[in-house]
Amino acid sequence: MPKIFEYLGIIIMFYSNEHEPIHVHGKFQSCESKAEFIIVDGNIIDIKIKDVKGKKSLPKKELKEFKNFVSKFKEDIVKKWIDYFVYHKSIQCIKINGKVK
Repeated sequence: MPKIFEYLGIIIMFYSNEHEPIHVHGKFQSCESKAEFIIVDGNIIDIKIKDVKGKKSLPKKELKEFKNFVSKFKEDIVKKWIDYFVYHKSIQCIKINGKVK
């Protein structure tokens, strides 16, 4: 379970057995949501926030921060997904303490 970012207490990560579409999970305490990246011709055209089956979704405040974060870091997240799942590279977690704008 590679953790790729930690942002305001939200763990942003992949599961090791992931599948397409490219997506990332946001975990806060026992809650979890995911962001799926819709990619057409190599461009991210949309991000869909979804619930994770069997998990309580992120609380309202953390969900808003998660949405904002994945929107700002979408290119980095997709690159890390490709590096990990396609090129089998190790991924370093980056901790971000302040709010992204």
